[in-house]
Amino acid sequence: MVSGGSRVLSYDVGGSHISAALCSEGDLSLGPVVKAPLPEEQSAEAFFDVLTRMAEQAGAEAKTTAGAAFAMPGPFDYAEGISWMKHKMPYLCGVNLREALAKRMNWEGSQVRFLNDAAAYLLGEVSAGAARGVARVAGFTLGTGIGSGFAVNGRIVTEGPGVPPGGEIWNVPFEGGIVEDLVSTRSIKRDYRERTGVEKEVAEIAAGATSDPNAVTVFAEFGRNLGRVIRILLRDFAPEVVVLGGGIARSSQLFLPATGGEIACFQLELRVAQLGERAPLVGAAVAWFAQARNL
Repeated sequence: MVSGGSRVLSYDVGGSHISAALCSEGDLSLGPVVKAPLPEEQSAEAFFDVLTRMAEQAGAEAKTTAGAAFAMPGPFDYAEGISWMKHKMPYLCGVNLREALAKRMNWEGSQVRFLNDAAAYLLGEVSAGAARGVARVAGFTLGTGIGSGFAVNGRIVTEGPGVPPGGEIWNVPFEGGIVEDLVSTRSIKRDYRERTGVEKEVAEIAAGATSDPNAVTVFAEFGRNLGRVIRILLRDFAPEVVVLGGGIARSSQLFLPATGGEIACFQLELRVAQLGERAPLVGAAVAWFAQARNL
């Protein structure tokens, strides 16, 4: 076990901002969550400046904090801590985040660990949220794209029957394209634009659903698409529960009935995430603690 107490500093790195908080091992409680936008200066050094400032704001100190856990989008080498992203945060591509942050925080490299952000989201919900105590769980984060995670007996799995390569479902071929073509913000915006000729953001479409039949139709179609993905692609994994999170899940009342209709023959339950934006912070920390116990 790495010394430094039973708290880790957990980061969730998103496309526009970063969140961070200390997470306690015993009850998985989070300290105050601090947030910061990605740096205006497009450089790795500026990115690490933001991380170290956030560590100070969250109250993390090398002597009292066991390390750092990151929920990171891909493509990313989670074992080595190296980013291979080019479409976002390209200034981090090829950079070893583990070495850079460990040096700044006066930690050993082994104290800085990484997990896919969607997997971290699911692990948070499995450990302390909507899927606590459930043996087989799949999770989708519904937003700009579709993130995915698979868990068996409280552990993330990235291979096995019914699990797509790396646990990532977004680019799995489906109905002449890929899953993300049908289940994402762009699919909702595209379908609404094709019906009305009007370009709107998803939140605006959802807000208008009380009076706009086109919005109702578009979300129902989204729900049916999601249901087919679950029914066809998760058949072999056979989850007991599917947890839905991300920005689109905030409008779950508009699409869950249609999704449920597509999976009526399955013995599974759809649940909306409980922890929300706290889920990846908790999940990354859970993975950190589990790895530390196995060292």
